[in-house]
Amino acid sequence: MLNILATAVLIFSLVIFYTRLCGLRSFSKMSSFDFAMTIAVGSIMGATILNKTITMGQGAFALLCLFFIQWSIAILKQKSQWVSDLIDNKPMLLMKDGEFLEANMQKCHVTKLDILSKLRESNVLNLSQIRAVIFETTGDIHVLHGDEALQSEILTGVEI
Repeated sequence: MLNILATAVLIFSLVIFYTRLCGLRSFSKMSSFDFAMTIAVGSIMGATILNKTITMGQGAFALLCLFFIQWSIAILKQKSQWVSDLIDNKPMLLMKDGEFLEANMQKCHVTKLDILSKLRESNVLNLSQIRAVIFETTGDIHVLHGDEALQSEILTGVEI
């Protein structure tokens, strides 16, 4: 039990240290790659803490490798649109000006009922209030509504 406690404290401390070194982006939920990073870190932490065949050094090195890969890809994405397009999903427009975009909904596997739920959650009272509904790269659905016109810049990078 003491070994598990010591390993847990050390491996957790390493994750905090690596996160401080590489930045909070390490655990953002901006893309499927970021999601995979979070799952992988948790898996390595759990395996290192509970699996007697994995040493603390092996777990620390595995975490270091993951954080290095994540950091390297973040740098590459900043420098290359091609890498960014390869790694990240694009946000998708599901509704525009109160109209459902059925083809985009099918691509995202989102139903009308899913969107209506989000509209209620966003206090939308009338479909005419809706300027845009966007399926974000994180899997979140955002509703933009109001009386004012939607500035085109808001939809930059969104697949229409």
